[in-house]
Amino acid sequence: MPSSSLAAPLDVELRPDRPALLRVASPDDPASWAAEHREALRARVTEHGALLVRGLGLADPEQVGAVLTRLAGEPMTETEAFAPRESAGPGLYFSTPWPANQPMCMHHELSYRLRVPGLMLFACLTAPETGGATAVADAEEVLKALPAGLTRRFEQEGWLLTRSYNDEIGASLEESFGTADRAAIEDYCRAHAIDHAWLADGSLRTRQRRAAVVRHPVTGRRCWFNQIAFLNEWTLAPEVREYLVDEYGPDGLPFNTCYGDGTPIGADVVEHLNATYEEHTRREPWQAGDLLLVDNIRTAHSREPFTGDRRVLVGMAEPRQVADGSFTPEASGR
Repeated sequence: MPSSSLAAPLDVELRPDRPALLRVASPDDPASWAAEHREALRARVTEHGALLVRGLGLADPEQVGAVLTRLAGEPMTETEAFAPRESAGPGLYFSTPWPANQPMCMHHELSYRLRVPGLMLFACLTAPETGGATAVADAEEVLKALPAGLTRRFEQEGWLLTRSYNDEIGASLEESFGTADRAAIEDYCRAHAIDHAWLADGSLRTRQRRAAVVRHPVTGRRCWFNQIAFLNEWTLAPEVREYLVDEYGPDGLPFNTCYGDGTPIGADVVEHLNATYEEHTRREPWQAGDLLLVDNIRTAHSREPFTGDRRVLVGMAEPRQVADGSFTPEASGR
């Protein structure tokens, strides 16, 4: 089986349809092992975009949190969440409670924020019976594969995320902003380039325009970096979309995406985006104890439908400040 030319002493297995895989003998202390091999591990993530480490035997949130800290320093706290997520410790969360029979399509975590995680960590405590892989896709290759006219428009205009907060579906104001205080929420929105308006019923609607194509802060290469398809109404299961439109109206959906000028994105475009992701998807079934490291800017990730119990922890680290498709020098240095 071929191995990375830079792999020694970490022998990384490379297969076209799966993420780079590193098999290790179970260490007594996974966190100490991660610290010892930090530079080599981070080099493989930069080289391949994602790295699955098998054999660490991760079994609890404390172990996972220690590994995350040793590899990437202080973890990020999630804000602007689109769905509630259970905390498993400082900067560590259980994966989003999405219906098991529905996929979470490819996306880059929190790409609608100005400050985004550069590194994602996923750790499997309990593997599902079937399915449930956290699949990955190379954002450079996806960008090259998409129609030039489509990417040119998004590169020129960016993309627009609209959100409607209510007490019935999605993340609440407090879960998303860390507070329910109106003044504090308004301050946050102003500081993070989010247009906002309070409706008569007390609910909040927001709009934020973000870059759809960015340059990687380390390699400088252009990446398709957004959640245009994932948060669009046409990605929802038809019965879910029909229910939400009937319940909240076409302008009151919990979240939706548009072209940067506010023009709706057609179902055909969303279908093409998701199909392109699928053509570039690499997947490996979870095994209990696995660790997956993902360069969040270079690599999109998804969650596939599954059966059985599935417990995966998520950590975010190395914040990057993005504006107009580039990263500030302060945030891009490692």
